[in-house]
Amino acid sequence: MTRPPTLDLPPGPWTVLGLMSGTSADGADAVLVEIDPTAFQADRPFRSLLAHQHAAYPEALRAEVLAAAADRLSPAGLCVLQRQLGEHHAAAAADCVRAAGRSPHLACLHGQTVQHRPEAGATLQLADPYLLAEALHCPVVWDLRRRDLALGGQGAPLVPKAELWLRGTDRPWLALNLGGIANLAAWDGGRLHGFDAGPAMSLLDLAAQRWLGQPFDAEGAAASGQPHQDLVDAWLRHPYFATPPPKSTGRETFGEAWLSAALGHLEPLSLADRLATLAAFTARACGEGWARFGPRLPVGTELLLSGGGARHGRLRALLGEAFPDCRIQDDVVLPAGSREAVSWALLGAACALGLPGNAPEVTGASRAAVLGAWVFP
Repeated sequence: MTRPPTLDLPPGPWTVLGLMSGTSADGADAVLVEIDPTAFQADRPFRSLLAHQHAAYPEALRAEVLAAAADRLSPAGLCVLQRQLGEHHAAAAADCVRAAGRSPHLACLHGQTVQHRPEAGATLQLADPYLLAEALHCPVVWDLRRRDLALGGQGAPLVPKAELWLRGTDRPWLALNLGGIANLAAWDGGRLHGFDAGPAMSLLDLAAQRWLGQPFDAEGAAASGQPHQDLVDAWLRHPYFATPPPKSTGRETFGEAWLSAALGHLEPLSLADRLATLAAFTARACGEGWARFGPRLPVGTELLLSGGGARHGRLRALLGEAFPDCRIQDDVVLPAGSREAVSWALLGAACALGLPGNAPEVTGASRAAVLGAWVFP
């Protein structure tokens, strides 16, 4: 293991701050975790969660993020948004540190994805890391995805590697994170698997904004109707679902443009049926994608749900139908919304140790590589 030469870290344990803002674009999650840097080789580096703070985006900032994701923001707007997101993340991190009463040895910043175009070898996450380094007075590693893209990979999903460090390899497992995009990760007893299945909450949240006048449908209460399965069948004929892994996606495909194109089919339905249909789309995309491209796991394998979509009651019920051989479980170890930020803290610690953070069997990169770029206070 070779650490970056300007890092001066104790032998352990380390206090690491992780910051994640996912494709749901609802805000930033900050966590402070304790990590044993000597335990990565045994796949058990995580020791404890010290603090978790969710900092929701103000309405105006979220509107700018969604405009950038929909390719409606000028270069000047992107420039200013980088600063605004940096300020928001730095404030969230400072609040988290105050709540824990402990300062981090290092921080790992994901930033807000505003464009993800792996077919062109490109991705863009915004949030100024220099503001974070100044706020925390510790080294910050950021921009983790582009090294994988430089090696021919998708740059995503990166969470499966961190999920392995959280869950170990002693038995098969399956994890489904329901942020804006649904990503699946699994250990089959001998190999790590993972890919983006399609939309999770991206379309449901846009629909809630459009028809309910709120950023999301709390617990899926409004999605009480009957799914229009013929419409879901038509949507599932999109080429993305037939493409084998490695693959990743984002709001460029499953965002405003998708919902706008579907309005003519959705709006004749009742509101409850519209939202139920979108929930069924997510559930079937996940279940059918896994049946088509995932490994066969033992009957009764635990399916761990995380992300905001795990609280959507109708989606959970439909996922039970989509994964009939699995036992759906909530994340009882980490609070709702914190798991991806914890994953980013683990990836940051791996960067500090000079350990690869990508899994080429998941992303399609030509080799495993140390990820990220460092900013020092």
